[in-house]
Amino acid sequence: MKGFIFDLDGVIVSTDGLHYLAWKQMADKEGIYFDEKINNRLRGVSRMASLEIILERSVREYSDEEKQTLATYKNDIYKELLKSLTPNDILPGVSETLKELRARGYKLAIGSSSRNTPQILKYIGLEGFFDAVSDGNNITNSKPDPEVFIKGAVFLGLESSECYVVEDAKAGVDAGIAGGFTTIALGDAYGYDKADFSIKHFGEILSIAK
Repeated sequence: MKGFIFDLDGVIVSTDGLHYLAWKQMADKEGIYFDEKINNRLRGVSRMASLEIILERSVREYSDEEKQTLATYKNDIYKELLKSLTPNDILPGVSETLKELRARGYKLAIGSSSRNTPQILKYIGLEGFFDAVSDGNNITNSKPDPEVFIKGAVFLGLESSECYVVEDAKAGVDAGIAGGFTTIALGDAYGYDKADFSIKHFGEILSIAK
């Protein structure tokens, strides 16, 4: 094994709360019921797919143009909220583990469906840290499609079979499996029986990557 591809949100940093606030503001504006349970269904899926889930509670139909307007409205709110992020928002154990993996010679990449990945990495002080970034700006299919991870491996110059994928969403684990990667599940995906490994703490990666 030569590389690691990490999902961003929920693995490196958590912006779930910011997503929730932005989606909630959009839903409230439209008079659509939205709560944290519904928000949990949005983990690991694209912005437009997330919107479709929220609109399940709507009493009316929306045109494609209206949906795009709503998605843009939500994202504008979210991007403003992202400006509050700092390096202190990097999740526990991440910085130390990433540095140790690099010291051990592993190539490191981000594999995220978010188009806001560059901004998030900048705000948390990891801009330019990873050897490659594959995100929503260079893919056409969101997880559980493996495209984002496959491109991440290509950017690293590695085969899928040479890389671990680290994910906190079952859809992300499914994407890793579909792409031929060895998967490590944590967070909400902890205990997912399809994953090759499950860890409770990010630092446990070091016991896998010997």
